[in-house]
Amino acid sequence: MILSFIIFLVMFVGGIWVMGISHGVPMDFQALTFCAGLALVCLSMAWMMREGKSGATRRSNNWDGGPAAN
Repeated sequence: MILSFIIFLVMFVGGIWVMGISHGVPMDFQALTFCAGLALVCLSMAWMMREGKSGATRRSNNWDGGPAAN
């Protein structure tokens, strides 16, 4: 659980940092850098939703017959 939080924190803060420095990179790469930072923030939120205590994206009736299936 602690490792998941550390990964989340690094990805989240890193994504905000990458979005913040996007205005300082050459003009050709500003949009790409901003989108990469935005993707990092989105992935970190998805990571935390998936790995959280309640597992917000886990369903009890999943289709693949995985561990959450009854």
